[in-house]
Amino acid sequence: MAQRVPHPRRLGRPFTVGVLALQGDYARHAEALRAAGEAVALVDDAVALAACDALVLPGGESTTLLRLLGATGLRAPLERFVAERPVLGTCAGLILLARELTGGGRVPAPPLGALDVVVERNAYGRQIDSFADAVDLVAIGGGPFPGVFIRAPRIRRVGPGVEVTVTHKGEPVGVRQGRLLGLCFHPELTDDLRLHRYFLAECCGRPAD
Repeated sequence: MAQRVPHPRRLGRPFTVGVLALQGDYARHAEALRAAGEAVALVDDAVALAACDALVLPGGESTTLLRLLGATGLRAPLERFVAERPVLGTCAGLILLARELTGGGRVPAPPLGALDVVVERNAYGRQIDSFADAVDLVAIGGGPFPGVFIRAPRIRRVGPGVEVTVTHKGEPVGVRQGRLLGLCFHPELTDDLRLHRYFLAECCGRPAD
């Protein structure tokens, strides 16, 4: 089990989890985080990002997200953020965090390179090949979790400092490296808050309810 990585709360305001709100399913992540008892900010510029203590990179279209990071000037601030603070990346968000990408055609810019994994884009097929199936929460336990895979990536290599936290049929679909957590699927599309709570507790050092 990886060691919990606490993050100090800034004085004068509550701990705030940002959700990148350029494109994708950011609203559902915001709902899940609020249901878990956290203050949430939607992030679409560097000023909003700087006010956050942790961040969620949601699913969406990775090519579009990488292009928008450049167009909005968020690329450099986001690179600094992921090097210092807790980040959860789901589906396209995992692609953004990865060190290296394969498959899925060309991208307009390289990924952020913070999470030591090789990720294959669109590895499960097209939208019509999307599916839902139980995944195993290796790091948490407590029974299966409803995994929703939509044009999902696959984790093809896991670096030596990366812990596999979730598997599907023996294959890694969730990984953690210190304060970073990456998932191939969409936990926000379920009513199960265990993975959001895991991120908040183990990566952000937030107290359990």
